[in-house]
Amino acid sequence: MAQRRHTLIEPPIEQLLETVDSKFTLVTLAARRGREINQYYHSLGEFSGRVASPQVTSTSEKALSIAFEEIAAGKCGFERKDPEELAAEAAAEAAATEDAASVFGSSVFDTPPSTEL
Repeated sequence: MAQRRHTLIEPPIEQLLETVDSKFTLVTLAARRGREINQYYHSLGEFSGRVASPQVTSTSEKALSIAFEEIAAGKCGFERKDPEELAAEAAAEAAATEDAASVFGSSVFDTPPSTEL
């Protein structure tokens, strides 16, 4: 008997939604992981230690289907950052930019050209 291929219906969407907090998160997570899997397959001849190989054994040939299978198996997840942490990171980045501007001073290119004749 021929081996049955996985489709988008397997794993079921309901099962996938149990592992994330929203449909948007599921789509974003699967798309990012699918791109990583694609990059892994395209760079097999080269040395690339930054991209993780697929974490599940799959009969599917599509990167997105493999990504969905990884999410269903709990091999791929996400971490939601707290809005207060994001605000603190943005404030720290703004302070670092201000410090850099004070060290290097302003450039001639930062000031508008003079209109005096």
